[in-house]
Amino acid sequence: MRRTARLLTGTALAVGAVGLVVAPAYGGDGGGLEVDPSSVVPGGHVSVKTAACGDGGSAAGDASAVGAGSFTLAPSAHGREANGRFRVPPSAQPGTYEVVATCAEGGRRVTGDLVVTLTAPREQVHPRGSVKTGVGGALGTDPVQTAAGVAALAVAAAGGTWLLHRRARGDGI
Repeated sequence: MRRTARLLTGTALAVGAVGLVVAPAYGGDGGGLEVDPSSVVPGGHVSVKTAACGDGGSAAGDASAVGAGSFTLAPSAHGREANGRFRVPPSAQPGTYEVVATCAEGGRRVTGDLVVTLTAPREQVHPRGSVKTGVGGALGTDPVQTAAGVAALAVAAAGGTWLLHRRARGDGI
């Protein structure tokens, strides 16, 4: 039993050590270029941001692939990201375009995709109100009419039961 435990512990430690050697020395990829919205119609405004340029870093943006030209990404108020904005020209054709930002310090280049469509993405619409089926509802808005309907159904049910009972006894109708 002890030998098996030692063997399993040794294997786990060896796998863990290999994982430490292979694991990257940084927490992530330093960020790419986030494009918001990722899908836009011609003439729409697009915001971009990246954390790849470091704290307080700025970048030069290039959206010439879509026809918007160059723009600047300035450090945000928090200082952790560089933010920029550009307008997609009204003459832009539908398709997927690459937007590029090059950090001022170090020259790191990050990219993001922008999809140009002819129709604006629609928000999901949730139904509300009643369904007009033509049958009507079980309960109306008037409690007096509702009570009268319930009473009429009760009388009909009682009368039907009485007639069936008489027929079963052989009294006839």
